[in-house]
Amino acid sequence: MGEPPILPHDPGCIFCRIVAGLIPCHKLYENDTLICFLDIGPVVPGHTLVVPKSHYHNVFDVPAELLGHLGQFLPAMAKAVTAAVEAPACHILLNNGSEAMQSVLHLHYHIIPRKRGDTFYVPWLPGRLDVDTARDLIVRITKRLEI
Repeated sequence: MGEPPILPHDPGCIFCRIVAGLIPCHKLYENDTLICFLDIGPVVPGHTLVVPKSHYHNVFDVPAELLGHLGQFLPAMAKAVTAAVEAPACHILLNNGSEAMQSVLHLHYHIIPRKRGDTFYVPWLPGRLDVDTARDLIVRITKRLEI
């Protein structure tokens, strides 16, 4: 059997330190590519983090294969978390960048179980999209889409 792969890491990153076993966590699951644990500052009971073991700041940096693995895994963990706390729904949340409220600059997903009447609130105040702005955004976004 060969050596385990060397994963990108940042010794100053709290999640990299958890992955390395230097900081304890309330671990729910772990495999070769990811670790899941309870958030130590939960917004509701069962608030869970799904963290790739490799250090990538955000979704812009992550290889597609790893994102695919995370995407295949998330439904199973979300079902387990919501069932365990008897919640009918959940948020699967990715804050991508400090301006988007990402407090740890290591890619991670939040699974936040939701029940009617719980205390967590996402302040989502919708605006209006006018036709001219929509047309402009379509041109600007599609011009930059690299697929």
